[in-house]
Amino acid sequence: MIPQTPAGRRAFILANTRLQRPPHTPELQLHLADEITPIWRMTEEALAEIGLPPPFWAFAWAGGQALARYLIDNPAVVAGRAVVDFASGSGLVAIAAAWAGAARVLAADIDGYCSQALALNAQANGVIVGFTDADLLDAPPPAWAQVILAGDICYEKPLAERVLAWLAVARAGGATVLIGDPGRSYFPREGLAKLAEYQVPTTRELEDVEVKKTAVWAMP
Repeated sequence: MIPQTPAGRRAFILANTRLQRPPHTPELQLHLADEITPIWRMTEEALAEIGLPPPFWAFAWAGGQALARYLIDNPAVVAGRAVVDFASGSGLVAIAAAWAGAARVLAADIDGYCSQALALNAQANGVIVGFTDADLLDAPPPAWAQVILAGDICYEKPLAERVLAWLAVARAGGATVLIGDPGRSYFPREGLAKLAEYQVPTTRELEDVEVKKTAVWAMP
């Protein structure tokens, strides 16, 4: 059983990852698991026995890589602005926003391991990013957020519908909303504006192809 303390989680992350540069955002480095790592191959039941939710924080998913690439290439989107990275995982998108000059960045993820993963990854890139494990969907979008980013959030229908409705409220309130998506089943392309499209290297152990066509979309 993994000690459910910040120190215990931090030690687990360091023991099961190594510092790597995501293929589509080599400017940044993250503590990531190799795809062959046992923690990804374990069943959810086995993970629960050791106190570990599915380790989405241990990988740089295609939607996040595309969104991070877009921010690095177009820093004016976030420069000097207050940013929320929803379902942050490893913190890749949040770190890219900070790297691109955002005035304030809050990474949000309900997985408590993400706090320590983000802390390690932000430190590795020399940026400061805040973190919350509160479920942001339980309340209206933060009024202070000028930009809300969401990478790879449409892999389950109920979650996708809930998140997209929440993001629509944020957009109606004046926030810029950007979504990175690699063609997930529940992503609605109608009503969104495509800003960029990338060929993101991935792996067949995580995806169905080795290179994933991934786009960045804006809520108009």
